[in-house]
Amino acid sequence: MNATSDIHTNTTTVSPTPVSPTPVTVIGLGLMGSALAAALLDAGHPTTVWNRSPEKAKPLADRGAQVAATPEDALAAGDLVLACVLDYDALHSVLDPLAANGGLAGKSLVNLTSGAPEQAEEMARWAASHGAGYLDGGIMTTPPGVGRPEMMFLYSGSEEVFEAHRTTLATLGDPLHLGAEPGLASLYDSALLGLMWAAFTGWLHGTALVTSQGTTAAAFTRIALRWLNGAVSGFVTTYAPQVDAGRYPGDDATVDVQIAAIDHLIHAAQARGIDNALPELLKSTMERAAAAGHGGDSYASVVEVLRGDRR
Repeated sequence: MNATSDIHTNTTTVSPTPVSPTPVTVIGLGLMGSALAAALLDAGHPTTVWNRSPEKAKPLADRGAQVAATPEDALAAGDLVLACVLDYDALHSVLDPLAANGGLAGKSLVNLTSGAPEQAEEMARWAASHGAGYLDGGIMTTPPGVGRPEMMFLYSGSEEVFEAHRTTLATLGDPLHLGAEPGLASLYDSALLGLMWAAFTGWLHGTALVTSQGTTAAAFTRIALRWLNGAVSGFVTTYAPQVDAGRYPGDDATVDVQIAAIDHLIHAAQARGIDNALPELLKSTMERAAAAGHGGDSYASVVEVLRGDRR
């Protein structure tokens, strides 16, 4: 018999050991904090919650959350801590006494409290001084959107914390890590909110204009979204590298052409009694760009006026 005939291949498939969902502590149970805790519970994560007003925890307790009697008990429940409170003063009022007693050492602190980039940077230094890994976050949705995979959650700070808990964070929404600088998520959050408000107000101004003639907001919005998703997104995609390079070839429509065009909008709105504060502001900004020598450049050159003397 051939010596190799006694060799058998083991084809038994070994199933991977199931990974237990990470225990998570949620500090703060306002509308957003409660939505975060609910999404974690829905995904099967053992979730401990704490809030200064204990009655806010009852709906989550009914869904299976463990309600901690004290912040100390909340932190003791696991290594991953999500904080979403009113502001940084409130956050420090909860965490400072715990940190003083070593309660943050070895923890991963994911801070989803809204604030300024400088506050996030200070918080990262503070957390590091107490032995905690720190990740700052920006929630790019309202509470009803938490848990939906298409909603963005922006993070910056410790890449180690992000990678260790990426799967858990994905239960809240699509997690995007912007970089190691702790203030980046807050900076992007502010910039994106500014974009949203400008877009909302521009849409509402246009809606007021066309509905003055009997058109419905729904009918206008169908056309507006098609234009935004097509032509306007193309303009923005073209302009971004121009801004990065600091060169603005006016080969599509110059600032001077845009100034002439916005006069038509201002006239149409004025004739229909529509407030023109927004288009007047836009025209003023375009005129400043033209006065600075960008009249023959693309609209992207307006960024130089917005930057001021920064560069």
